[in-house]
Amino acid sequence: MSLAIETLSVFPGLFEPYMSTSIMGRARDRGLVSFSAHDLRDWTHDRHRTVDDAPFGGGQGMLMKPGPVFEALDDLTCGGERPAHVVFFSPCGHPYDEAAAARLSRESRIILVCGRYEGMDERVYSLADEVVSLGDYVLTGGELAALVVADSVVRLIPGALGDDMSAADESFSDGLLEYAQYTRPSVYDGMRVPDVLLSGDHAAVAAWRRASAIERTALWRPDLLGQADLSAEERERVRALVEDSNGPRGE
Repeated sequence: MSLAIETLSVFPGLFEPYMSTSIMGRARDRGLVSFSAHDLRDWTHDRHRTVDDAPFGGGQGMLMKPGPVFEALDDLTCGGERPAHVVFFSPCGHPYDEAAAARLSRESRIILVCGRYEGMDERVYSLADEVVSLGDYVLTGGELAALVVADSVVRLIPGALGDDMSAADESFSDGLLEYAQYTRPSVYDGMRVPDVLLSGDHAAVAAWRRASAIERTALWRPDLLGQADLSAEERERVRALVEDSNGPRGE
């Protein structure tokens, strides 16, 4: 059964160009995922199709009203063939990461609810199965966040990338950043590709890639190392790298 991804937004037209392109489009063509974008204004009842109003207590900007969101999700989730997992976006949500993407990729149906303006009436979050945050910053709307989630989820569906090992061999898949990678030419502007990658020795290449992943993580994202599966020797190597490092450096 394919994964159904749906969005609820006041700008539903933003999604189709991305979701019909490249890996997303090929996954849809293969029947691995379906996608639909719902216009929140379809659940309004005034001639202006109003979805926002001023906040009680005063303050800057406008808030999205609860009524259209409640009505939309009631219609979209009631009586469906598949149960829907409803995701909202907020800086107050739990941090979104690769583990969350993997978990969502195993759902049968996801509805991504996109806020706008200064935010949403707090009561709508009672409808959420989960609330996520992409980071400690603010976007003008949830559409970009929804596309990030959709992209990160679809690429984990078996068959979406063509090579099932592609997703398993990425940053965060094993608690580490991905190893450094190179392509032709082997020498560019005096910078040479590591000899081991040209050797044809698959065991040596695998060992180098493991060491590269550990080194890059230690230098760029040492916060990830606490949960990484490292041997005692590798942890000693990490300790030395962290002590010697004065900050991130290029490859």
